[in-house]
Amino acid sequence: MKVLVTGAAGFIGSHVSLYLLERGDEVVGLDNINDYYDVSLKEARLERIKAHPNSDKFTFVKMAVEDRDNMPALFAEQKFDKVVHLAAQAGVRYSLENPHAYIDANIVGFMNILEGCRHNQIQHLVYASSSSVYGANESMPFSVHDNVDHPVSLYAASKKANELMAHTYSHLYGLPTTGLRFFTVYGPWGRPDMALFLFTKAILEGKPIDVFNYGNHRRDFTYIDDIVEGIIRTLDHNAPANESWDGKQPDPGTSKAPWRVYNIGAQTPVHLMEYIETLESALGKKAEKNLLPLQLGDVPDTYADVEALVSDVDYRPKTTIKEGIGNFVAWYREFYNV
Repeated sequence: MKVLVTGAAGFIGSHVSLYLLERGDEVVGLDNINDYYDVSLKEARLERIKAHPNSDKFTFVKMAVEDRDNMPALFAEQKFDKVVHLAAQAGVRYSLENPHAYIDANIVGFMNILEGCRHNQIQHLVYASSSSVYGANESMPFSVHDNVDHPVSLYAASKKANELMAHTYSHLYGLPTTGLRFFTVYGPWGRPDMALFLFTKAILEGKPIDVFNYGNHRRDFTYIDDIVEGIIRTLDHNAPANESWDGKQPDPGTSKAPWRVYNIGAQTPVHLMEYIETLESALGKKAEKNLLPLQLGDVPDTYADVEALVSDVDYRPKTTIKEGIGNFVAWYREFYNV
């Protein structure tokens, strides 16, 4: 296949690009290399892709998905078979400071992706949604069959909007679309604004870590390799229509259109303090903790019901927290020579 991967210099996008190259697919990686976080890390991820033995099948395009003038030409010229759309303005807390960035990248950018798919016979669009769409929902575990109409951040609202926009295109144009609600992804080459990265850096530098909600969070931490496996399995399984879908009792997770949303998580929520203790053990060093209240836009707990993904593509997350954190710490020490 020829696959467009947007956000190819990002954490998840770089891993997905490598996986596709490994199995022999042709990959066009798109990223605008913005400075939301350390540009040198993004460039290092790209260099890693370019060092792959199958790198002759990789083409990098520096472009923002919200570039309405150039995105149509990219689709028309490259003739992709499928699209993995991972580019987005990420971060719940940053959405409080710079809301317009989320409209530009996550709404306008997604519109450009949908239009590119519509006009170029794309076989399947798989795109990043987020566990944040569950917002004020307190029913655990979070199920794709739950209502998600109460987001508590603009980031979450933009991801819910993506799901609705995708459904419209699946309904109107028969475009198969699948949204994946990621649950706290972590691992080597991760994002510097995520907790594991921030905690590791601070602990090694002997600085205190900020622990929000006084450490009473639970998160369904999901290792990057398990996430990538789920993405690829989903990409290879075009979203089907649910012929038994009933408009009188509508199921929020399926449709009569070729549209799906799935949770993709480890299905094993971990208490934040346990997560920190596992990191301390891997680092061989204790953390000094600043215990702080719940931040605006955050939710106390996340817990994924992934049965739909297991049933449809045989998704089986298998990486333990101890193993995953150990792998991250080993990468961090080597990459930053600590």
